[in-house]
Amino acid sequence: MVVWIDVNVKKRQLKLYDASTLLKTYPIAVGKVLTPTPKGNYIVVNKEYDPGGPFGVLWMGLSKPHYGIHGTNNPSSIGKEVSHGCIRMYNEDVTELSSFVPIGTNVYIHG
Repeated sequence: MVVWIDVNVKKRQLKLYDASTLLKTYPIAVGKVLTPTPKGNYIVVNKEYDPGGPFGVLWMGLSKPHYGIHGTNNPSSIGKEVSHGCIRMYNEDVTELSSFVPIGTNVYIHG
């Protein structure tokens, strides 16, 4: 498998691909106007389970320092522009996503 992640900020969707085949689509929360989600190409550089606080059950850090894909302790925020730039997911979704995504996975953020 050659998995990669496509994040559409406007649609608030994260899509997981295997090469050109769409595997799964997840709803996400993104950065607010003053702290937008950074657009560009990044890679997953680390994973931390049970990071605590607002990060839910899992943190996957991106190659842009201080930004990542993570769970949430506030599930009602999913689908909204509320974060400090990170990509928030439901805890069960980020856990599932992590099982497909090794360190080094490409993440393309746009929209």
